[in-house]
Amino acid sequence: MDKLETLFAKQAAFNRSINETRHLEEVTDDEWVRKFAVALIVEAGELLDAARFQWWKNPRPIDREHLKEEAVDVFHFAVSVALAAGMDAGELFERYLRKSQENIDRQQGRSAKPGYALREMET
Repeated sequence: MDKLETLFAKQAAFNRSINETRHLEEVTDDEWVRKFAVALIVEAGELLDAARFQWWKNPRPIDREHLKEEAVDVFHFAVSVALAAGMDAGELFERYLRKSQENIDRQQGRSAKPGYALREMET
């Protein structure tokens, strides 16, 4: 089992244990997608706060350990969204590779998606 598969298996087991412990077996996958998406947004906000985004405050160094903890929390919920959507580690990996290539193509002006054509620099 590779690292991503291990993370997916651990998160799936954790989610199942919460469902059993909290008696949430009746919650549908669609509802879990919504719940996990909201949690993901909340955790992303906590990550943003840990990154000290507030330029109008006195600057302070970023606490890297806290930042990493929040990044992991975001990843927990991202994996949970993927699981509730019916994806396994292999499908996420393949979709990531395809999307990554599309993102590269967009930035290189090779995508059919509108809005990414490269323009000649004006002199």
